Amino acid sequence: MTTALQLHNFVGGERTGTLAGETLPLVDPSTGEQYGTSPLTRWMDVDAAMEVASSAFETWSQTTPRQRQRVLLDVADAVEQRAEELVAAECRNTGKPWSVVRDDELPMAVDLIRFYAGAARVQEDGAGGEYQQGHTSFSRREPIGVCAQVTSWTHPLLLAAAKVAPALAAGNAVVLKPAETTPVSTALLVEIAGEFLPAGVLNLICGDRDSGRAMVAHEVPGMFSITGTVRSGMEVAGSAAADLKRVHLQLGGKAPAVVFDDADVPRAARRIAAAAFGNAGQSCTAASRVLAGPGVFDEVVAALAEWAVAMRPGPPQDPDAAFGPLNSQGQLEIVQAHLERLPEHAQIVAGGQRKGERGYFHEATVVAGVSQEDELVQNEVLGPVVTVQRFGSEDEAVELANGVRYGLVASVWTRDHARAMRMSRRLQAGTVWINTHHPLAAEMPHSGFKHSASARDFGRYGLEEYSRIKHVMTAWDQQ
Repeated sequence: MTTALQLHNFVGGERTGTLAGETLPLVDPSTGEQYGTSPLTRWMDVDAAMEVASSAFETWSQTTPRQRQRVLLDVADAVEQRAEELVAAECRNTGKPWSVVRDDELPMAVDLIRFYAGAARVQEDGAGGEYQQGHTSFSRREPIGVCAQVTSWTHPLLLAAAKVAPALAAGNAVVLKPAETTPVSTALLVEIAGEFLPAGVLNLICGDRDSGRAMVAHEVPGMFSITGTVRSGMEVAGSAAADLKRVHLQLGGKAPAVVFDDADVPRAARRIAAAAFGNAGQSCTAASRVLAGPGVFDEVVAALAEWAVAMRPGPPQDPDAAFGPLNSQGQLEIVQAHLERLPEHAQIVAGGQRKGERGYFHEATVVAGVSQEDELVQNEVLGPVVTVQRFGSEDEAVELANGVRYGLVASVWTRDHARAMRMSRRLQAGTVWINTHHPLAAEMPHSGFKHSASARDFGRYGLEEYSRIKHVMTAWDQQ
């Protein structure tokens, strides 16, 4: 086979190969066909990238916030100008519909870069004062150093922007590794940014899990950031602990959407279906668990089933496709295995099957009759599958919603404002939406509780994650 695309690493401001010359296949998930290769980065290549980033940090960390703002604004403008290329790369990467990337994900990535360009100039430090007689104290924020970052295959372009922008705004250098199945759009983003950044400040290496392990084991990074599974996060945390590295973990989710009897069910079902099946359910914020009150349970199940039938998967160029394929053959098999292992008391009321033989498409699927302890309720699937459970009271709704190891996001559907406020306080989730599910804002924090996260993205909180605080005290008396 003659491959059409050969990706390279990007280190020190230029495309680079690897010492061993090994590669990984790039497969289009909408066809199942290989269309290129990416480098398989080994330890020596990781070591070289870290040394380049460490050297570049010495200069970049001394730039002023205004200088970093100007660079990031130039990067954002260039990303916007080359939107068509980036959309094409992301759709080839993931199989997402063109409209989703063009109208939603790429604009948000640009917005995040611009937000952190501005945030670089308004970092907040603690107030200075005289806390010891004859001495004045103040605190200052400083960059950490080299940040090693790994992104997920669920939203490659958006997650790259969300990690890189605050790290650079804070004055750090970055070595970034995208997921092995979806490096194409990230590689293009890094090369675009490289036109404006000093050489070595932002570097890209491609590879597999072992490449990521080499990054976290390397002595240079002062911080390791990953968006991935709980298992990956625990492995990273354990490895980083051996060298007392700071970790920034954004992990899984099993988001509940709690629909009370007084909710507008047609509206709730429409929006929950979009949040459950969009991106083929491959999002840690997907509304994968619906909890419905006794008075609306049957109506909610029926409405979600109708939407599951109506929301058809398809390739990126299909204007009628509601969502694209699963990421890989392996991910398709994971979804199918979960459905094959359903207990007898669970019923598939819509979908449940692979869609077609070409590519990794799967029908939007609704499963009712599940119990709280069932695997499909407890585990993140990352597929277009939603479960529906019945609750009898507000207290039971809270118990069911909180009864998993995740705590990333949740949504509440009700016309009762007081109930909505009570639920927003009681739900163990980093974000609680009321009568909506999925919108994010660059200005507000995105994080989670329990096994979902140990760090914050977005807003000034995301910028603070990539800095450290220093106390400076000066004596008045020089004698």
